[in-house]
Amino acid sequence: MEKLALHWKILIGMALGVIFGLVMSNMSGGSEFARDYIKPFGTIFINLLKLIAIPLILASLIKGVSDLKDISKLSQMGGRTILTYISTTLVAVIIGLILVNSIQPGKSISVDTRKELVDANQKREAAAKQSSEGPLQALVDIVPSNIFEAASNNRNMLQIIFFAMFFGIGIILIPEKQSASVKDFFDSFNAVILKLIDLIMLSAPYGVFALLAALVVEAPSLELFKALALYAITLLLALSIMIGFYALMVRFVIKKNPSFFFKGIAPAQLLAFSTSSSAATLPVTMECVEGNLGVDKEVTSFVLPIGATINMDGTSVYQGVAAVFIAQAFGLDLSLSAQLGIIFTATLASIGTAAVPSAGIVMLVIVLAQAGIPEAGLALIFAIDRPLDMCRTVVNVTGDAAVSMFVAKSIGKLK
Repeated sequence: MEKLALHWKILIGMALGVIFGLVMSNMSGGSEFARDYIKPFGTIFINLLKLIAIPLILASLIKGVSDLKDISKLSQMGGRTILTYISTTLVAVIIGLILVNSIQPGKSISVDTRKELVDANQKREAAAKQSSEGPLQALVDIVPSNIFEAASNNRNMLQIIFFAMFFGIGIILIPEKQSASVKDFFDSFNAVILKLIDLIMLSAPYGVFALLAALVVEAPSLELFKALALYAITLLLALSIMIGFYALMVRFVIKKNPSFFFKGIAPAQLLAFSTSSSAATLPVTMECVEGNLGVDKEVTSFVLPIGATINMDGTSVYQGVAAVFIAQAFGLDLSLSAQLGIIFTATLASIGTAAVPSAGIVMLVIVLAQAGIPEAGLALIFAIDRPLDMCRTVVNVTGDAAVSMFVAKSIGKLK
């Protein structure tokens, strides 16, 4: 019998958690049992995700930036690739923020339920902190005065991103002979961190079970599940719009038929959906883009591996939608500057998002911490994260393919 895939295990854990929570909430002493003996395992799982966030940023971002050494040889292709990837990422975050602010899925939660989710004093402190900061405080906060102090608190994630990019640029600028050992270390360090994420995700079904059971027991109101459903619909709609953006890009910029594009990339999309991993899909993506879409191998071998590292449009949509949804659920009104900060942070975080299943939720810790949104909100959305992760990975891979076609056309390497 074939081993059950992780996403099925997570979905089973999710269903069993809801059932267990409903049973416990209707039993004498059941709620206390779930809070005392089940919820801690969900908290441990969330803590593991938070634990791995800073090492993941350092490892993957330093590796990602230092791997761009080839840009010195392929400056024409490299410049266009990076600029296009960053542009599509910005579009993705903005689409997510526009939709989540229009639909407002988190506002469907009543004030009473909200009070159960977060202490009112905590909300006031977060709001006061946002309002007391000067107009350029966000810029000041990017540059750490002490990297070890910055690394000791998840709220300083943007400072970690700055240091990692700065360090990666330093690796690029010194002679290759001197940088080789440092680069080898961070390549190996990155591999270890990705393996740790694999190990953490093995516990995901149990973590989801505990989180859902606790969620049902502590907030048994159906409105919470309605809000989650509305959040999922908002995210899927935003991802669909992003796919539509790629279709328009193919039609009007690349001058190809969108049906030709989607037919050519379909095998990679299906694999991306089933694996939730851009990295696992990369060989098939390269084969589809070369064989079916007519992109020269010189372009695919450069653009697509970079895309698997820095182009996470689906993940960026998700981070924008999820961050604002959690803020709405906790009754936090995010200012325009806070939402601009989400755009900036999500764009930079996407560069360091590992191309492995559920790395996006680890990166969401960065976005939440930077915007002053309670990280406890991760428990709200993690239960349905895996199915949505499958969908956003499809968008990530589709974006990589569209950008590779655009770059190939711009340098005359598209058939």
